[in-house]
This record gives sequence, structure tokens and C-alpha cells, in this order.
Amino acid sequence: QVQLVESGGGLVQAGGSLRLSCGASGRTFTRYAMGWFRQAPGKEREFVAAIGRSGSITGYSYSVKGRFTISRDNVKNTVYLQMNILKPEDTAVYYCAAKWSPSDNLYYVVGKEYNYWGQGTQVTVSS
Repeated sequence: QVQLVESGGGLVQAGGSLRLSCGASGRTFTRYAMGWFRQAPGKEREFVAAIGRSGSITGYSYSVKGRFTISRDNVKNTVYLQMNILKPEDTAVYYCAAKWSPSDNLYYVVGKEYNYWGQGTQVTVSS
């Protein structure tokens, strides 16, 4: 069982930055690939970024590539999402998720593949 708790959301002006954190419980954090997803009002949940078990491999959606950076600290059992040059269309509830992974060289972009989810943190970007 893995419990995930996100933090770091808030209100920011367009062009600003935020860093989201997701703390994971348990001693098997390094067995899990991690991902960030978001859901805006009236829209389906969408993939944002993902990272492999060791942090050596990452992937991003086209809409955030070059502006967002995912990273992880396997000592602190935490995954981060650094969000720069924020746009109003980035406004959403952001969720972190964990998926058991057999390899350091895999990350996952499909939400249904993930085993555990956090409760979400709201990010609002004003224009």
C-alpha cells in the first residue's frame, strides 16, 4: 500500500512558477514509477509528466514540455513537479500517482495503469 500526499498548489499569475511536491509513504518508493496528471473543470484527466524508478528517464506531455520538470528524491520518498512559465490553461487539480514498475527504464503515460493516487492539489493561474 502506498499513500500519496500532494502539496504546493496555489494561485499564481501567468508567467509565474510553482513547485508541487508529492510525498509517499512506505519503504518501497523505489519500486514505483511516478506520474503527474491534471484535471480541469469539465475536462478529462490528462497526463502531464512521468518519471522512472531511479529518475533517469522522464516523459512530458506536449503542452508542458520545456516548461515543467519532474524529478524525484528517493531518500525523501518525494516526487516534484517544477512548473515554470505558467499559463491560464494550466489551471487544474494536479494529482500524483504511483505505479509499480519492473524496470528503471520505464515510465507510464496512461492513468489507468497507475495503482495509487493522491488527493490532488489545486493550481490556479490568473491572466
